[in-house]
Amino acid sequence: MKKIILFLLSTAFLFAAQPKFLMPEDAFKTSARLNDKMNIEATIAIAEEIYLYEDAIKLEIKNSNSVLIEEKILPISVDHHGDKVFLKSPTFIVDLKKAAGVSGIQEIEFAISYQGCSEQGLCYEPYTDTFKLQVDTSKLNESLEVELKKEVKIAKKQELSETDSIADTIKSGNLFVILLTFFGFGLLLSLTPCVFPMIPIISGVIISQGESLTTKKAFVLSVVYVLAMAIAYTIAGVLAGLFGSNLQAALQTPWVIYSFAGVFVILAMSMFGFYELKLPDSLVAKVSSNSNRSGFVGVAIMGFLSALIVGPCVAAPLAGALVYIGQTGDAVLGGAALFSMSIGMGLPLIAVGVSAGKFMPKPGAWMTMVSAIFGVMMLGVAIWMLDRVVDTYVVMVLFAMLGIGFSIYLGAFEKEAHIFRKSVAMIMFIYSASLFVGAMGGSTSMSKPLSFLQSSTSLVMQKEALHVEFKKVVNLEELNVELEKNKGKKILLDFAADWCTACKELDEVTFKDEAVKAKLSEYVLIRADVTENTDAQKAMSKKYGVFGPPVLIFFDDELNVVKSKTIVGFIEPEDFLEYL
Repeated sequence: MKKIILFLLSTAFLFAAQPKFLMPEDAFKTSARLNDKMNIEATIAIAEEIYLYEDAIKLEIKNSNSVLIEEKILPISVDHHGDKVFLKSPTFIVDLKKAAGVSGIQEIEFAISYQGCSEQGLCYEPYTDTFKLQVDTSKLNESLEVELKKEVKIAKKQELSETDSIADTIKSGNLFVILLTFFGFGLLLSLTPCVFPMIPIISGVIISQGESLTTKKAFVLSVVYVLAMAIAYTIAGVLAGLFGSNLQAALQTPWVIYSFAGVFVILAMSMFGFYELKLPDSLVAKVSSNSNRSGFVGVAIMGFLSALIVGPCVAAPLAGALVYIGQTGDAVLGGAALFSMSIGMGLPLIAVGVSAGKFMPKPGAWMTMVSAIFGVMMLGVAIWMLDRVVDTYVVMVLFAMLGIGFSIYLGAFEKEAHIFRKSVAMIMFIYSASLFVGAMGGSTSMSKPLSFLQSSTSLVMQKEALHVEFKKVVNLEELNVELEKNKGKKILLDFAADWCTACKELDEVTFKDEAVKAKLSEYVLIRADVTENTDAQKAMSKKYGVFGPPVLIFFDDELNVVKSKTIVGFIEPEDFLEYL
């Protein structure tokens, strides 16, 4: 008897545990009515844990050529399991128009087609509900077209570019959400190539403090560096938003790059032990009794300049904040967003700085080696900066010299050197030597320095296969000529500069992807070169609302900018293909 009772209880439990699926008439309830303006307001009321697929929604007039659909306005859908869906009961507005010569009351049959699923795992079949409506055509605009189009204008949602969406976030959100959102943007941007060069800078600056360095001091110095960097980004961003200019571009002139590269060379030489960088004791005593303060000032200056000169990249969040400042003039809220973003970018740098202090070896041979490594990194940053203003041949030779010298220092040819250290040194020596030979042979590739050894025919074919050709323009006149010449075609306009790191990444990664190249063959490709930041180049940027490269702008057949497809900053090949 007990077994029978247990069996009945377990069976009842299993049935109770089964999900309860709603019948279609309970899951979906449709309605449609005409408002005072003779627009149709259609609603699909959905039960809890039910969602609708956006692409399954169809709004049609079945039996009338006298009343037509002019446009359909759909609510914004959301991503759900990889599909665009409505999680809440959507209401659709259907604007109507009448055919030429039609008057009086017209009866129409309005149909709503839809299909949805339950979160419990059940997907319902597609359904279509129809409603008969009496339309007063005297309140409708008359169509200029006599014949009914087979395809009507669908889903007129105000599509925004990523930049404009971010600008709208600032306009509509509360302060806490804005600051938190931009802090998150900053954390993501810290993973981009624009921030990487700052890692050896902050590490080198902290390591250069010498024996007096503690974890606490390393943390304070890192915070000072990041705060100075954040202040620089904020000031530059607010000025750019208010005046429509790019302060970072102005700081990419050759003399600025040479000067700042020279600063890194000086810092590197001090780490190699040629001299010690510090203010005279008498001057330090006058400034403050705290001898550390001069070090903080130097770190702050380095952080401020690094933000403007080392990392001149523009990404969608930065551009969004600049658009907001430019449109509203609200420098306070826009600046706060930029400052929060900069702190997010700097958080990993603080971690790097603290690590440099925490794991600093005790004075001795290891200290000398660590200082030398960071000295080499400083020289690497200096050469990397020179890449913006000198020929690639010079950059390759300099990197080759640096690599050969450092590999010899590590003991590439010493018999007594540790096997791992010697292996690393030999690999570095071989690559650096290849780099030097490649530069002598005319190669311009850091990744394939010996590519010049291929036959000339295969080399030409390889270059043709690897490069996407853009028509270069440097002012509005040249740009307008190219646009007019190619009116009616699909056009892609690329704002780029020689000093722009993300621009080079686009060329080397995205534009070299085979699928991207195949798709780009359908487009007319124009490149607006803003390297020199002349007045003519500034005019191009201002016309299209570009605060700094890289920015990719698409034009339709009538030369109108497709705003929703504008891309700011680097984009991966797979994502770029979706835009194309």
